[in-house]
Amino acid sequence: MPTVTKFAVPLATTLLLAACASGPKTPDWQLEAKGAMERSVAAYMEGNSRVELAELARARSQLSRTGRADLLATAELLHCATRVASLVFEPCAGFEKLRQDAAPAERAYADYLRGQLQPQGIALLPPQQRAAAAGNAGAVKGMADPLSQLVAAGVLLQSGKASPAVIAQAIDSASSQGWRRPLLAWLGLQAQRAEQGGDAQEAARLRRRIALAEHAPASALPPKEAVKESK
Repeated sequence: MPTVTKFAVPLATTLLLAACASGPKTPDWQLEAKGAMERSVAAYMEGNSRVELAELARARSQLSRTGRADLLATAELLHCATRVASLVFEPCAGFEKLRQDAAPAERAYADYLRGQLQPQGIALLPPQQRAAAAGNAGAVKGMADPLSQLVAAGVLLQSGKASPAVIAQAIDSASSQGWRRPLLAWLGLQAQRAEQGGDAQEAARLRRRIALAEHAPASALPPKEAVKESK
């Protein structure tokens, strides 16, 4: 019986194959779940909520067939990580339903996403997230995975430790991936701070950039809404 030996960093949805593979032929449910989660994440980051929810439902259906709470919990955490990356801070409802059967590492990651991880839980996180969980804002830039960078930046923002450099890094990461939803959220936050700081010229520049990024499908999240949800 295959087991999950380590909780993977969000976006590494290949764990649905690598962590569960039990032979030369990959079961169809693994392929379906992996593909659906990848499409769900991509759709959310692009601002397409309709496709995101449809693919998430498909992934949940495939994973539920196994009767394994650990696999479903990992998918729910990935789903919630995209929200944190986009400054939408809310309870990870799907995971909480599974918390009592989840592994300690999964529970620690859920607490991390909420900015509520206790110091003793840091060692349970993926290595690249531990420094950020400890409050080291400089660790964000050194992360290779763009979604991990955005998640770490979101966690730091929740704890009041996101420096201007962290916000700038989050914007660069979202922009480089073409992830419209988090880009608009982080740009909106940066523009808001520029306005609050009295830098009208910088705020105007950022609003022009936001206007460019907003040339998107209607499902994309407007920057002001994103900032509102981040409060």
